[in-house]
Amino acid sequence: MNNDNNHFDYIVIGAGTAGCLMANRLSADPNHRVLLIEAGGRDNYHWIHVPVGYLYCIDNPRTDWRYRTAPEPGLNGRSLIYPRGRVLGGCSSINGMIYMRGQARDYDHWASVVDDPAWRWQNCLADFMRHENHYRQDPGGDADAEHGDFHGHGGEWRVEKQRLKWPVLDDFARAAEQAGIPRSDDFNRGDNEGVAYFEVNQRGGWRWNTAKAFLRPALSRPNLTLWHSTQVEALRFAQTSDGPRCLGADVVRRGRPRQVSARREVVLCAGAIGSPRLLQLSGIGPARQLENLGIKVVKDLRGVGENLQDHLQIRSVYRVSNALTLNAIASTLRGKAGIGWEYLTRRTGPMSMAPSQLGAFTRSSSDYAHPNLQYHVQPLSLEAFGQPLHPYPAITASVCNLNPTSRGRVRIDSRDPCAAPIISPCYLSTDEDRRVAADSLRITRRIAAQPAFARYAPQEIKPGVKYRTDEELARLAGDIGTTIFHPVGTTRMGRAGDSQAVVDARLRVIGVSGLRIADAGIMPTITSGNTNSPTLMIAEKAARWILEAASSH
Repeated sequence: MNNDNNHFDYIVIGAGTAGCLMANRLSADPNHRVLLIEAGGRDNYHWIHVPVGYLYCIDNPRTDWRYRTAPEPGLNGRSLIYPRGRVLGGCSSINGMIYMRGQARDYDHWASVVDDPAWRWQNCLADFMRHENHYRQDPGGDADAEHGDFHGHGGEWRVEKQRLKWPVLDDFARAAEQAGIPRSDDFNRGDNEGVAYFEVNQRGGWRWNTAKAFLRPALSRPNLTLWHSTQVEALRFAQTSDGPRCLGADVVRRGRPRQVSARREVVLCAGAIGSPRLLQLSGIGPARQLENLGIKVVKDLRGVGENLQDHLQIRSVYRVSNALTLNAIASTLRGKAGIGWEYLTRRTGPMSMAPSQLGAFTRSSSDYAHPNLQYHVQPLSLEAFGQPLHPYPAITASVCNLNPTSRGRVRIDSRDPCAAPIISPCYLSTDEDRRVAADSLRITRRIAAQPAFARYAPQEIKPGVKYRTDEELARLAGDIGTTIFHPVGTTRMGRAGDSQAVVDARLRVIGVSGLRIADAGIMPTITSGNTNSPTLMIAEKAARWILEAASSH
């Protein structure tokens, strides 16, 4: 084994959701020397691990890059916070912990885009199950043959039931049924239509992030090196007869510049914002844009930073009567003390809550053959993230368009490797997205008006019943819509001849050897649900292909 501290077989950039799994898989062979680099620090901040602690991790420089979007025309000029994890575990350390794969049609579509059956649902399902440790498969659990075909046991990625119930949410679920949304007993078998409590990535009431699941078990291996608090400034390349080859990276570690080299491959796992940013800084991207910044063009790839997609949620707040919600419980010192004591002694209650508890998937209209809306329903309300709870009992029903047609971009506007990129999601920039936004608010009202919810005498506080026409509701969506932090697509995969593709079907950067991308950026289209677990599946596939390539040489 080469003991030079600057030379490795593989360099993985980004110790987030994908990077932790990637480092685990590549270092499983003791003959592979692996370096994992993370700009953020250790995940030893206590609020990372207490589920409700996401409130203290988002927009916190200790755990978050603290990006913001550019002012968005579709949001009537507003700019949004755009959290991305800057800590071991990445976004899995600060996200909503919801375990969601999406819909089978998402992956079948990807397979058609790249003309590779490896991306079909049935083949992706095997990669989801490979690292899964699902409560339904626990000894003595409630597994049956049907669920056993869809869920794995013994993997690193723990999936559990939530550890609380709310009567007001149970009744909202019954109202959703009365509105035509069926009950679901599993959102993750390829068709997630229905209403149910979300399953979460927790273990015994604690957040289960990818640093705990994949990285910590691997750190005892002598062939895996972790450099946290280390900034990658650029990738390094050499010109060969076959085109540019990625040799490694320039980094700043402990305040000193350093070069590291990869004998086999560099794997970008920096996410849908971080990976295109680093590619552009390194000379891979739209040539004209790079030349205007004085960056030497290594490879002209027009798709780098393009095709940004995200889920925009529209929050409806209903004031309720005769209901216990978190607004009331958390309004007194006695209530807060009770919440803390319950979590301390049983790991249950509001401190064990994922940000959203109840989920629902349905159609915005009969025009859609599949569910194109997702609900995140909470037994609480507030004006905006980070602000105090309202002084009255209320619930929040947030709805998002699962398959937006709007496309944005991520672009650097400086050669400074520490400067934030310009993030322009271009929300609500198409007629279809504005129509779905308006229709989705009407679906929310239909659910709230059902008999099962009538005993709460719900009053629509936000957005307000005075907004009714398509034009009013679409404009309103721009006023109140906000991201649920699912950026994807900015280094998307495609087949040969696709001028906007950045990676091929096996996630190799097109026209550049020795470099792959394995994160949410490679998605051609966004999945129909939360994006964290699909990102793990992508990394699982990529790691296997990398190891297969190594064994064939």
